[in-house]
Amino acid sequence: MNKYLESAEVIDWNSPAVFKQAQVLAQGVSTQDEITKNCFEFVRDEIKHSWDYQQNPVTCKASDVLKYRTGFCYAKSHLLAALLRANEIPAGLCYQRITITDSPLFCLHGLNAVYLEQFGWYRIDARGNKQDVKAEFCPPTERLAFSLVTLGEADLPEIWPEPLPIITSLLTKYKNYQNVIDNLPDIELFTANKAIQSDAA
Repeated sequence: MNKYLESAEVIDWNSPAVFKQAQVLAQGVSTQDEITKNCFEFVRDEIKHSWDYQQNPVTCKASDVLKYRTGFCYAKSHLLAALLRANEIPAGLCYQRITITDSPLFCLHGLNAVYLEQFGWYRIDARGNKQDVKAEFCPPTERLAFSLVTLGEADLPEIWPEPLPIITSLLTKYKNYQNVIDNLPDIELFTANKAIQSDAA
């Protein structure tokens, strides 16, 4: 589990501000689940989704997401992983391939997996709730922001200790949220169609 606890360039939980925030979120609670819930709800509710609020700057590092209180789903997952790791709770990064228009146009969506002693790996999605999105922390049941409904969508099964290079490249290349929206990353998956077909069977 060590790689899911490390501080790194993007998931920089050893930065003073991130570590302090992690300590604040752990105050008054004692269990792993309670700390995870506090961290999750903080990132979900207190960090504004860049596109929902049409807000700059574009952030990537956990410390910057916390500083500016804004980020795309990818950046928010970086901060959540950092807060959990600072509390010695193993956390990684996950991705879904979803549609964002009726075209359909596919893109990657970022979320987290946290290792809970009682349940094992459990996915949580702190992208931020809105009218048609309601993600919650209620293990062992997953309540993510998006369900797979379109042929070609898929859950990527990997749990990554660090962000995919395509994600960090996107978030460090562009300075404006509209530029990010115009260049959202996608990965062609051989098994993407199979994922939907299996669910429909």
